[in-house]
This record gives sequence, C-alpha cells and structure tokens, in this order.
Amino acid sequence: MIKQFGVMIPSRTVAFALCIALCTVICQPLLAGAAEKRDKAALKVTSAPGFAARSVQGAPISSDKLRGKAYIVNFFGSWCPVCRKELPDMVALQEKYEKKGFTFIGMAYKDNAQSLPDFIWEHSINYPVVVADQTIVTAFGRQISGGLRAVPALFAVNSEGKLLSVVVGAQSKAAFEELILNTLASGKKK
Repeated sequence: MIKQFGVMIPSRTVAFALCIALCTVICQPLLAGAAEKRDKAALKVTSAPGFAARSVQGAPISSDKLRGKAYIVNFFGSWCPVCRKELPDMVALQEKYEKKGFTFIGMAYKDNAQSLPDFIWEHSINYPVVVADQTIVTAFGRQISGGLRAVPALFAVNSEGKLLSVVVGAQSKAAFEELILNTLASGKKK
C-alpha cells in the first residue's frame, strides 16, 4: 500500500497506472493532434523504401509486388493500445478502397510473431501483416529523424512507388481516408 494525498492506494493500482503511462509514452510520443507530418518536399528520398517479406498470413509481399498499387505501410504493435484503437478504422477503409487499388500493409514492430495469427483473427484484419525485421525497420526508419522508435508510424506510397507522407502518431478514420485518397490520386497524375 502506498499513501497518496491521505489515501491508501494498493501497490498494484500504482503499478498498473505506471504501466499505462509508459505504454502511452511509447505508443504516442507526440501530443494528440500534433503528429509529426512530413510532406514529399521534406522527405529525404522520393522513392519508398523497398522491402520483401512473407506475411503472417503466409503470402509473399514486397514493394515490387505492390508496384501499380497505392498503399500505406503501418508500423504497429499488438501491445500498443493506440495502435489497437486504429484497427477497426483501418479494416473498414481496407474493405472500402481495396477494389480501387489500395491496401494497408501492417508491419508488426517489436512483436511476438507466434501470437500475431490470433491477433489478426481477433481483430478481423483484412490486409497483409508482416513481422518487421531489422532490415525493414532500418529502411523505413531512415525517413524519420532519429529513426523509427515509436508506433504507430505510417508511410503513404502512391502507385508509382513514391513516398508521399510519413506520419508518426495515431490517426483518425478521416485522416486515414484523406491519406488514402491522396495516394490514389497522386499515382494517377501524369
């Protein structure tokens, strides 16, 4: 028991509160609404990082296979409350825009590969999920000052393979949809 403001608080309550605070700091390093956004002019390179891996669902996935398709690479953690909160919006938007040439690619960051199939099933994730290895983390991390150190973080790529946006921090459904529409429209411009 810990005495705080004249009230006895169980130690487990304090430990739980500290755990939640730590997760919040790790998952959401920036204040809500002040996510780090960088447009294409501020990016270090205009081409999206290349990658190749096998999805948790078993299919090979790569930037080469995605050529001609707009996509958002979303680094997340199954352990991250903020990331979990975004999932229903991402699933709904994947369903809405998949036939229009868009997909999300989930990149599980510092996650337990053995528990991901159950996590994908429990959350009805309808897009490919990859366990991000150090090569993938490094490739995408080069686009963020200081590297990829927190989730969620997303990378919006148009159908021509150009990196349009890098956003660190939680997104609303409307913000995701705006990014999707921008990636789809950008790839169609000639």
